[in-house]
Amino acid sequence: MRNYRNLQVWQKAHGLTLALYKATLCFPVEERYGLTTQIRRACSSIPANLAEGCGRQSDREMGRFVQIAKGSGAELSYHLQLARDLRLLGPDEYSMLDAELNSIMRMLSALAGKLRRIEAA
Repeated sequence: MRNYRNLQVWQKAHGLTLALYKATLCFPVEERYGLTTQIRRACSSIPANLAEGCGRQSDREMGRFVQIAKGSGAELSYHLQLARDLRLLGPDEYSMLDAELNSIMRMLSALAGKLRRIEAA
């Protein structure tokens, strides 16, 4: 079993989750059960799936949870764009959060590739 806290991608994803919880605090009350919840759920799903994957028995299973985390990241990318277009996130805040998400997505892709190579060996 791996310790998910040792994964740099988990650390970055956890940091992004904290930043997004803070950013969504100022969203309108009417979005509490809408976009706010969607952003928080999609973002927290990334580190949560990495943690669950680390608790699995094989690299193949870990790889499956990395893929799920990537799917959550893609969903989050859209929700951030929507929040920007609705002017719930300012341009600078959106750019910073989106850049961090893109970095995490690249790291997830690299981790998925590494796990496939280990499995194939």
